[in-house]
Amino acid sequence: MADTLRGKTAIIGAADTPVGVVPAMGATQLCIEAILRALRDAGIDKGEVDGLITCNSMADPYLYHAEAMAEYLQIFPGYCGSIGAGGGTTFAAVQQAACAIVSGVCQTVVIASADSLRSGLSRERAMAVQSSSGHPQFESPYGVPVPAFYALIARAHMHEFGTTAEQLAAVAVSTRLHAVRNPTAQMRTPISIEEVLNSRMIADPLHLLDCSLVSDGGSAIVMTSAARARDRRQKPVYILGAGEGHGHEHISAARSLTRSAAAEAGKRAYQMAGVGPKDVDFAELYDCFTPVVLIELEDLGFCAKGEGGAFVASGVTQPGGSFPVNTHGGLLSHCHPGNPGSMFALTEAVLQLRGQAGERQLGKAELALVHAQGGIMSSHCTLILGRESC
Repeated sequence: MADTLRGKTAIIGAADTPVGVVPAMGATQLCIEAILRALRDAGIDKGEVDGLITCNSMADPYLYHAEAMAEYLQIFPGYCGSIGAGGGTTFAAVQQAACAIVSGVCQTVVIASADSLRSGLSRERAMAVQSSSGHPQFESPYGVPVPAFYALIARAHMHEFGTTAEQLAAVAVSTRLHAVRNPTAQMRTPISIEEVLNSRMIADPLHLLDCSLVSDGGSAIVMTSAARARDRRQKPVYILGAGEGHGHEHISAARSLTRSAAAEAGKRAYQMAGVGPKDVDFAELYDCFTPVVLIELEDLGFCAKGEGGAFVASGVTQPGGSFPVNTHGGLLSHCHPGNPGSMFALTEAVLQLRGQAGERQLGKAELALVHAQGGIMSSHCTLILGRESC
């Protein structure tokens, strides 16, 4: 499996909708708009699409979501599916699409996701969604919302490794500095460590600015074989490695609060790509809450276990740093519409690898790692993307 997918598929189209507060479009409209934009970016007609993968919406759910989107588009794919792996859904879909293309099941796959968590959910429904992640018998009866689960993770990291609130805040500051350069980001005003620490407490030790945004938005990519990608409008971005890791479903069953299955996902992706952490130019990491970034950096091999806080606080992940992370602003500053959140990390990586990121374009962007997780640090997926097929 180490080389069966390496460099054999590529992303030839990528696009986002407007994000933030988008009341003019519901979740379905955002999903369709994202797909149409991605197809235009790729320079292909919807009739060429013979594979479609989507993730269901919380605000506008369908029993068969991918089939419903195909119906809206009036396409009739031979390969169609809706998947659910929380925030890691997008990257798991990329691996599945690559397998389908390489095996000859289909030739051109669109992966899309969108939601309207900001405009499409009432406060009551939003709270119900927040409280639905816990185990129905052992967690939910206690009324624990999602931020409190991640607060447990933050406290454990602080207790075990001496991580400080200031180091957690440095994650939010770093992503905001990247967002300042991104005209599409929901939040673009610079913030300081002090402002993060002075923002209201949500779940001790996590402050408001330690927590991701609540947004509307959609995103989509178009994938095909490496051979078919060569004569398309955009420079191909190749899938060099992919890997998943699944540690638990509910946090009460987690083997550790400070070590995650990102380690397994990353190991598999590195092995397939034939590279290691030192070869990666930049990373787009799932940052739903600040402590998540520290654990991902550690488990993916970019720093030693327990050193994530000091790593980020040193400034290396900021614009101009030696290892930029979340160059679009991440879930903390760009947007977070729920399950589609990781899509924007993927489209950002594509733009960077194409050299089309504008003011925020990195000087060296040849190899990227993108990583997402779903649940409460439950399911992880890592992709290695490159400008060259090998």
